[in-house]
Amino acid sequence: MGAWVKADLLKIAEADDLHIAPFREDGVTYGTPTWIWSVAVGDALYVRAYSGQESRWYQAAVRQKAARIVAAGMKRDVTFEPADGSINAVIDGASRKKYQGSPYLAPMIGAYTRSATD
Repeated sequence: MGAWVKADLLKIAEADDLHIAPFREDGVTYGTPTWIWSVAVGDALYVRAYSGQESRWYQAAVRQKAARIVAAGMKRDVTFEPADGSINAVIDGASRKKYQGSPYLAPMIGAYTRSATD
């Protein structure tokens, strides 16, 4: 998701309140914000769709390649790039650390959600 100011990225990474709103079909109006998990790895922020590639917000984000996020008291317009390959193992590790003890952790680090990582 785009380039970040390090301090902003750290605030977002520590928070557990990220909401994402991809554009609607018109490419101008933002959709309904959806709460999702996010983790920071290096200088990037990564998100995954719990419902995999079938997730509506994920489909809209991939189609429009952009969205607005609200987290840690900040609003940011972001762009999307698919995350493939070995970075997924690092994202899994960051998710384990941030969300340890959550009953949703296992599905969020599984192959189904890995296919919907940006």
